[in-house]
Amino acid sequence: MIKKTVTVQLRNGLQARPAALFVQEASQFSSHLTLEKDGRIVNVKSIMGVMGVAPAFGDHFILSADGPDENEAIAVLSGLVEKAE
Repeated sequence: MIKKTVTVQLRNGLQARPAALFVQEASQFSSHLTLEKDGRIVNVKSIMGVMGVAPAFGDHFILSADGPDENEAIAVLSGLVEKAE
């Protein structure tokens, strides 16, 4: 299992379209992926879960991956959120 603290650099955070793209990308990995923010843990492959915690610009959350492609999943997903628009 790998965990990484991620800071949201997307101007609009993980809202609507960015959240959908994030979930779509996460669905490509076979690892179990979770996002933890403010004590809530959600499945990264669930659009309702991600939008339910609604990480905004500047927020920090913990991205966790457990599975055969966990390293790649963490790298790709954290890269999507940490890149400046």
